[in-house]
Amino acid sequence: MPTNTLYEQNFPHMSPAWSRVFNFVAERAEGSYIYTDDGRKLLDFTCGIGVTNTGHCHPRIVEAIREQAGLFLHAQANLVIHKPMLQLIEELRTIAPPSIDSFYFANSGAEAVENAVKIARVATGKQNIIVFSGSFHGRTVGTMALTTSKTVYRSSFGPLPSGVYVAPFPYAFRLKMTEAEASEYALEQLEYLLASQTAPKETAAILVESVLGEGGYVPPPVSFMKGLREICDRHSILLIFDEIQSGFGRTGKWFAFEHFHVLPDVITAAKGLASGMPLSGVFSRTDIMLKLDVGSIGGTYGGNAVACAAGVATIRAMREENMLENATERGIQLMTGLRKLQEEYSQIGDIRGKGLMIGTEFVVDGKPAKAKGLAKDVIHAAEDRGLLLLSCGTYDNTIRLIPPLNVTSEQINEGLNIFSESLKEVIH
Repeated sequence: MPTNTLYEQNFPHMSPAWSRVFNFVAERAEGSYIYTDDGRKLLDFTCGIGVTNTGHCHPRIVEAIREQAGLFLHAQANLVIHKPMLQLIEELRTIAPPSIDSFYFANSGAEAVENAVKIARVATGKQNIIVFSGSFHGRTVGTMALTTSKTVYRSSFGPLPSGVYVAPFPYAFRLKMTEAEASEYALEQLEYLLASQTAPKETAAILVESVLGEGGYVPPPVSFMKGLREICDRHSILLIFDEIQSGFGRTGKWFAFEHFHVLPDVITAAKGLASGMPLSGVFSRTDIMLKLDVGSIGGTYGGNAVACAAGVATIRAMREENMLENATERGIQLMTGLRKLQEEYSQIGDIRGKGLMIGTEFVVDGKPAKAKGLAKDVIHAAEDRGLLLLSCGTYDNTIRLIPPLNVTSEQINEGLNIFSESLKEVIH
């Protein structure tokens, strides 16, 4: 535990509702490392939960923030059109599908999701939303009802908003099926849901994470995503891809849905969009956005000038420094190393992911529910050795590995070596 005066006097006054994984006090960060005020250097494979995709304090993003801060900090979007927002739209148009040509900005991922739901309801004239088991879409009053990954995000906060229905996600490992079987099962159950609980004529949108995030880092099968598109087209339902954690290069593509060759009607984005500045967005087609009454969505800080400037610099740095290609290459390297460890430890039940969005799911006696303690022990053993990791999944038994997209081959090997030593300590 830190012993400095600042920590001792002020930490007790932080809301105890904040969950805590580690107890160090960070002093600064650079690239793939965080430096603590007691002199430790920690390799960060958490990226602030998939936010600092360009690494900590990337010089180009820092400079863009400094420059914009010297011009103006805030220009409310209803009142002042500012260059950073227009420049960000220009950059987004180069990476989004051509059909996605209208951009709205907010502050957080949950705010983006709530606005996407509002847009879907207005655009279709229908009210219900379908989400999937294990989903995480936020913790606000509205998004709690859309989040099913853990009860802690919902418990005691009810009654939750109505009009939300949950379908099974094709989580092959958990279902003990092949990917093809899991896809077929999930699509059949979705059709059953449309026949039994929420009719197509009252279903506005299907909301799905392009890679299941908090629910366990589970990429869906291609056939499942194509099946969703077909069902939505058949029933005039909007398809919303939540790219908040999986977007902006995390999987080796600008957006994870590109792996599935399926186009969304609406995209929600945040996290890696601005390398740590609070910025989120809802991206859609102009014909959909035109259904909204002027002024029906908005917010004081949405599209903040400094955050937008960081977003512009983020996209440019990713493109010009080939971070997507690096994410693919380093992801293969990391996945290969983890699979070798899986051969050694039967407690590693599954390794999955795309690019640098990788989950390692632990089991005890073949049961995921028993492995929460094991995953937690591995995380803390890794921290003791200088590597930061984070868990996810309903049972917190999956360790997610999310290094910066510009992580080096040497740093991946460093992380794998520490992870290996941590497994050796924890699993006797």
